[in-house]
Amino acid sequence: MSRYKKLTLLHSNDLHGDFSEEQLNEKLVGGVSMLSGYVDKVRKEEKNTLYCIAGDMFRGSVIDSEFKGMSTIEIMNAIAPDVVTLGNHETDYGIAHLLFLEKCARFPIINANLYIKSNYARLFTPQIVLEVDGMKILFIGILTEEVMSQTKNEAIIGSFVDIHEAALEIGKICNAYNASDIDLTVLLTHIGFEEDKLLAAQLDPSWGVDLIIGGHSHTFIDEPAVVNDIVIVQAGTGTDQIGRFDLTIDTYNNDIEDFTWKTIPIVESNCPRDTDIERILNSYKQETDKKYGRTITRLRRTLTHPKREMETELGGLLSDIVKDSLALDLMLFASGNVRTKQMGPLVTYQDLVECIAFDDSVHMMYITGAQLKRMLKFMLRDEVWQGAHNEFYQLSKGMKVVYDRKSHEMLEFSYENEPILDDRLFKVGLQNYHFLNFTDFFNVPIEEVEANKKSVVMTTSTRDVIEEYLISHQHLDREIDGRLTLI
Repeated sequence: MSRYKKLTLLHSNDLHGDFSEEQLNEKLVGGVSMLSGYVDKVRKEEKNTLYCIAGDMFRGSVIDSEFKGMSTIEIMNAIAPDVVTLGNHETDYGIAHLLFLEKCARFPIINANLYIKSNYARLFTPQIVLEVDGMKILFIGILTEEVMSQTKNEAIIGSFVDIHEAALEIGKICNAYNASDIDLTVLLTHIGFEEDKLLAAQLDPSWGVDLIIGGHSHTFIDEPAVVNDIVIVQAGTGTDQIGRFDLTIDTYNNDIEDFTWKTIPIVESNCPRDTDIERILNSYKQETDKKYGRTITRLRRTLTHPKREMETELGGLLSDIVKDSLALDLMLFASGNVRTKQMGPLVTYQDLVECIAFDDSVHMMYITGAQLKRMLKFMLRDEVWQGAHNEFYQLSKGMKVVYDRKSHEMLEFSYENEPILDDRLFKVGLQNYHFLNFTDFFNVPIEEVEANKKSVVMTTSTRDVIEEYLISHQHLDREIDGRLTLI
């Protein structure tokens, strides 16, 4: 038997229901048809091929939302990944529904650190060993504290919530399999690229972890990071590209002899179409087109949301709509809940649902000027600009914040052109997910804020509020007007 063997490892992450191709510079790019075509092509060309997904298959499209993930599971069953790990958005439809979807999947879904609090029973299989050409490849699925943000209202569910605990759990699994002659150990994580580096640094080399294939932070990289001799990669987001390892495995020493890694663009020139996938997708699309094709409004122009960590045109419009509709002083509209990079000028119901994929209630909280300053300074802390995944918020009209990133001081902190006094009480809107995680996301104890005056639920649907406003207002526009300036 040959000592050195070849293995091709394909990987995606954060697909977010990105099912359809898009026209980009006169080329068709992405979509599950060409993605599946490429995976199938490589499987035919390279006998030792595995395809894995590092979390967040769900959310982001009306097809996924309308069928609560069942459409995604059926499409993924047709693509047939070899192994998938959970992302934080896999829990969006609830833990019980996720367990139902897992039963519908014809591919393994692994996770090592979600458990039932009463008896510490794991909800999913923590790892899987896949055998390819005599090689044994161990995959371990890891998701840390981010999932707990979504499942705060599911009190029976727990997680190993920090990197240190996750590392210890990985060690237990690796130690249990050390006698099994594992040739390659891969962590499938959904914690973010920078967190992957921190995790790699805590792993004992004797555990034998070779690769970390990650997700969550939507990071595009030109080359892998290497920490503690562990190779770390991520493939951005969506279906516009796929990551590819071509590895040479030393089966005597159970490690990587050599490898190359790159991202492959999913385009017509190198990715054949999968007509079976298209048939499945079209059957769902016909259903959603009837419901989601209606026109809601026409904006004056296309409004953009190029990145989370900045004031954006689209974020400004959405925060203003909720502020005005609910008679708030300030709406902190989550940047992460603006899921599309642009909207308009014509806005259909599908556009709205894909933009605001996570619909929930809005709480009105009573927050002092001093507390609000602490909250915003935490949002703007150094770790945000160093790549850490962080909750960020769009400010509604009236607010003006000028923040010096070097001195960490607010050079201006005003509302309606008046300096904000520490004891001024504001009616601040916050979506339910962020209300449930208020202390973690703002570093201000929620008990302290609730002591000002108890919060109240103003609406059970953010999306309904925005839809009603857009229907009754045409030719809306927003420009960047200095609500948040960073210097």
